[in-house]
Amino acid sequence: MGAAIRRLRSAQGLTLLEVAERAEISAAMLSRLETGAVSPSLETIAAVAVALGADLPTLFRGLQAQPSDAQLVRKGEGLEVVRRGTKRGHTYHLLASDRGPRKTFEPFLVTLNDKSEIFPDFEHPGTEMIHMLEGSLRYRHGSESYLLKPGDTLTFSGEVPHGPQSLIKLPIRFLSVIVYGEGDQAIK
Repeated sequence: MGAAIRRLRSAQGLTLLEVAERAEISAAMLSRLETGAVSPSLETIAAVAVALGADLPTLFRGLQAQPSDAQLVRKGEGLEVVRRGTKRGHTYHLLASDRGPRKTFEPFLVTLNDKSEIFPDFEHPGTEMIHMLEGSLRYRHGSESYLLKPGDTLTFSGEVPHGPQSLIKLPIRFLSVIVYGEGDQAIK
């Protein structure tokens, strides 16, 4: 709303003080309204609209939907990243990345093509979910072992040692989503 008011005021060549006086509010209040620092009453917005020679529908028409924070990664375009296991035939494609100072989740498309017999143990903060898309494997978590086939989903604590135990049917593809808690830090 504030940006729409500022654009309309600027388009008319009016100063903050001129519009504020017409609307019978302080210039400081109008400035805070334009920067989004306050949530004004409808009465104040109506007074500013009148001061700008506009009506409420005109002001609201200038508003646009907030830009989406959605991320689209097209098939085959996920950023390939190196993680533990990459040297053993594991390919990781990062499907989205958090924006901001702290990661809250990491979604990967994992592909296993090499029938290697040696698999690394993974341990990391947070909760991990694996959803099988193709192939089959035995996946260990702690002292347990799980047979995973397409459509199966396994969710577990990342802090317990885990990883593939044996590859049964190649190629294997699964989604791995790690969700980090409040104090967790992503480990590269």
